[in-house]
Amino acid sequence: MKTLQVFLHLSLLLFKVAAQPDEPVTYSCTEGYEFNMEEQECKDINECETLPDACKGGMGCINHYGGYFCLPQNAQIIISNVGEEVTTTTQPPHPHFIPNNNQDRMISVQCPIGFTADEFNYCRDVNECAPSSPCQHLCYNVPGSYMCQCEQGYELSADQLSCHDADECLLSSYMCQWQCVNQPGSYSCVCPEGYQLQGTRMCQDINECETGPNCREDQVCWNYFGGYRCYPRNPCHEPYIQTGEGRCSCQSLSECRGLPPSIVYKYMSITSERAVPADIFQIQATSVFPNMHNTFRIKAGNEEGQFFLRRSNNVSAMLVMTHPLMGPREHVLDLEMVTQNSALSYRSSSLLRLTIIVGPYAF
Repeated sequence: MKTLQVFLHLSLLLFKVAAQPDEPVTYSCTEGYEFNMEEQECKDINECETLPDACKGGMGCINHYGGYFCLPQNAQIIISNVGEEVTTTTQPPHPHFIPNNNQDRMISVQCPIGFTADEFNYCRDVNECAPSSPCQHLCYNVPGSYMCQCEQGYELSADQLSCHDADECLLSSYMCQWQCVNQPGSYSCVCPEGYQLQGTRMCQDINECETGPNCREDQVCWNYFGGYRCYPRNPCHEPYIQTGEGRCSCQSLSECRGLPPSIVYKYMSITSERAVPADIFQIQATSVFPNMHNTFRIKAGNEEGQFFLRRSNNVSAMLVMTHPLMGPREHVLDLEMVTQNSALSYRSSSLLRLTIIVGPYAF
């Protein structure tokens, strides 16, 4: 902070005026002083008391030896004689200085912190942001001070001057669907293998069965959440032969005694930790005969009791998942439909072998 200092050296003059014979001797002092007959010396005139409205516009009046000056009420000035110091609370916009009996006088203008006196002795705001900013990033000048701010992705350090990287990944666990990676001034979301980034934070499954030839010619590619599997195009084993896509039928009654006449192979995929209970698959009779009664059950693959087969009507049933499944895992369920007619002593069954692939993630 600069301080304006003014040093003046003048001499106080006392004039003795000679009179005519028989007339008394008179004395004259420098302007701003009057002669004191008792003390036989020139005394300062206090203009702040003798002059009505010595200062205008709310200015404060400060008497000085040989004169006075008007100061703003909110300014500050230190008036120092040689060897002594007096403080007042005004600052002169246009000071008028008069010496004090040949004593050295010093007037030092002091402005509040963040201000400096100009050539007219007014306190002007100091622009701390120019020419060299004290802030690492952004500097904003305010009256009497300045304020630092950081660019997006950064936070102000304890010194209120420098900036450090803000770890956006710590703000919320929902910044990214899978994993958040902090970067200087920013962050990015990444997805696990088998997924690609959709937008800025979501992960979308990659259909590997469409992106390239991942399975052999005698295999069929089945995409699931986070990966793919290759299954044989002909899943049938003796005594069954393939009679359609994913359908195996037994052509010999003697060889298939005690076995279901047909087995249908189906595949489905679900995400890990899916909310339960959830309807996930419907089984339905493809042929309907009069006076036939159909029943449904899970014949194999439900040893842990994670599924339930709910009969909807005479020709269909719904597979319900009763417990959340954790992936990656494969479940193979044999869903059986038994068709019978008691009057005709007819009984037959068909089997649907459902492969459920649980992905490794909840998306």
